[in-house]
Amino acid sequence: MLVKGGQDAGKTVQAKLATTDGVAEASPAMPSQDGALSTVFVYPTTSPQAEGTVDLVHHLRDDVAPPLEHATGAEVMVGGATAASQDISETLADRLPLFVAVVVGVSSLLLLLLLAFRSIWIPVKAAILNLLSISAALGVITLVFQHGWFGAQPGPVEALIPALIFAIVFGLSMDYEVFLVSRIHEEWMRTRDPAQSVREGLASTGKVITAAAAIMMFVFGAFILSSDRMLQQFGLGLAVAILLDAVVIRCLIVPAVMQMLGKRAWWLPAWLDRKLPEVSIEHPKHN
Repeated sequence: MLVKGGQDAGKTVQAKLATTDGVAEASPAMPSQDGALSTVFVYPTTSPQAEGTVDLVHHLRDDVAPPLEHATGAEVMVGGATAASQDISETLADRLPLFVAVVVGVSSLLLLLLLAFRSIWIPVKAAILNLLSISAALGVITLVFQHGWFGAQPGPVEALIPALIFAIVFGLSMDYEVFLVSRIHEEWMRTRDPAQSVREGLASTGKVITAAAAIMMFVFGAFILSSDRMLQQFGLGLAVAILLDAVVIRCLIVPAVMQMLGKRAWWLPAWLDRKLPEVSIEHPKHN
């Protein structure tokens, strides 16, 4: 903790911290050269990543620091690696829903698939299935690293992992989606036969998608061999997400959904069709 208010204030803060629940030890206040600041090192009774340490950081900030500031007239700040890590985790958790909404809305619903394929259901399907593969990958990370499956050391998942995996996997998934659906769309424009379009699209792109995904899966899977826990989580999450996305989502679920939708897969309200600019991947629109 950093105390801005002189040496006497530092000693008062140190004395209070030493008797605070959850604190194993509080070091003597160490004044700066000019005596305006004092530093007190606080050692919790729990490990740095334990839930009790998180609660202690909030307790010091919300319950301990304000009365000390009122009594001493000093400014008491809780910092350090553990507190900074907790601040990052909470900030990311608060902003993650907005991040997901922006990425999903802009990339799959508004700007790309809706314009390229002039369909309502194609972008909705892509967004839902992309989130499915990402959620499954994050679930595997939680089971392995948080609950200790397969001999891993149980502990928290790094705060940056969900955001990083979401951004990277969503981008890769969109590549596979566009590659597959564009081929199906090309056949649809040529034959107007939804069943044949799905068959031809999957037959033409399935091997390429699987091969590309296999390369990415082995590259990211190599991160699991690292001794760094964050890289292990990152590699496992990406490898699992790409495996599920390429094999289960793109080669099984997407063709099945397209087959079930039939001609409805390419439905777009007439009023929206008139307002959207003409963006075509394969052929100009036929009137």
